[in-house]
Amino acid sequence: MKIVGLMSGTSYDGVDVVAGEFTPDGDTLRLRPLGHRELPYPDDLRAQIGALLPPAATTIETVCRLDNRLGEVFAEAAAVGVELAGGAVDAVVSHGQTVFHWVEAGRVRGTLQLGAPARVAARVGVPVLHDLRSADVAAGGQGAPLVPAFDALLLDATSPRAALNLGGIANLTVVAPGAPVLGYDVGPANALLDAAARRFLGRPCDVDGARAAAGRVHGALLARLLAEPYYAAPPPKSTGKELFHGGYLDAALAALGEPVAADDVLATLTELTARTVADACDRHGVTEVVAAGGGVRNPTLRARLAARGAGRWRLRTTDELGVPAQAKEAYAFALLGWLSWHGLPGAVPSVTGASRAAVLGSWTPAGPPFGAAPATPPRRLVVAD
Repeated sequence: MKIVGLMSGTSYDGVDVVAGEFTPDGDTLRLRPLGHRELPYPDDLRAQIGALLPPAATTIETVCRLDNRLGEVFAEAAAVGVELAGGAVDAVVSHGQTVFHWVEAGRVRGTLQLGAPARVAARVGVPVLHDLRSADVAAGGQGAPLVPAFDALLLDATSPRAALNLGGIANLTVVAPGAPVLGYDVGPANALLDAAARRFLGRPCDVDGARAAAGRVHGALLARLLAEPYYAAPPPKSTGKELFHGGYLDAALAALGEPVAADDVLATLTELTARTVADACDRHGVTEVVAAGGGVRNPTLRARLAARGAGRWRLRTTDELGVPAQAKEAYAFALLGWLSWHGLPGAVPSVTGASRAAVLGSWTPAGPPFGAAPATPPRRLVVAD
């Protein structure tokens, strides 16, 4: 079965597109990666998304317009995925762009991703799986993270190991012999770093972590950031830019009562991610951390993570396991599509806190029917007694 996976994360910088072929072999599922692409959002679309995200106010009209524009972008991305697959696929999984993750007192009440899946289905002519988080939320779960289903199948649990994704948010999956899979959002990875880059550098990011490498960690700022209650909350837990946004950073800087140089802010935020991730890895006693996501392209962040794990755990990337680090999440969502197609759950209750393992997503049909069509299409309806 060939599936296209589309993913845009909390950094909202573009769409990661993958195509993969899934073949069951007994209790093993074989994935043959067929290619991946990164399609950046144009600057004006990034601005549209940023203007809608919390804590900004918005209107239903704005949401509708953005939903349909994103649908056109995801539709084009799906077409690229079909090309990567050689011209034909069975399904597309479109995560959409998260614009709100509704959390109250640690419990997720709802989640919203935009991306007009009907436009995607119309473009490529195959069924599209979307709204992947809501079924887990309805079962009492966090709706996130969902990638641990992929990690748990990929990682060998002969010793405690962790899969780390460094997107806008850093999330961790832990597998260990004889223990349930554990996974949760640790805290910010690129979310605050990118917010600082936009504020201080006028750029979307600190390329290669160069400015962070030139700065020094500001002890008082780091201590204030580490006091965030989210870090001490036990899993299951999830977070996003509803908490870790530009205004959050502004408030932390204002509370210091002293100016902090731009490079020092970036160095401190890099250390924040390295510290919180390393502390989580140490709590679970892992021996290896397999990283993926946009953050692995930041050599400064990778160096700080490796330094904090030195002597306790080894840091490597999913590239060594055959999964491109920049495309892992998109491949994970393609896997979730394969599971849902076959009526299998994709959420892991020990990760999300749900009462049951939910089959994820909603299907927008297109192309061939899911079931066998009747030999004769109906021409009238009779209501029985």
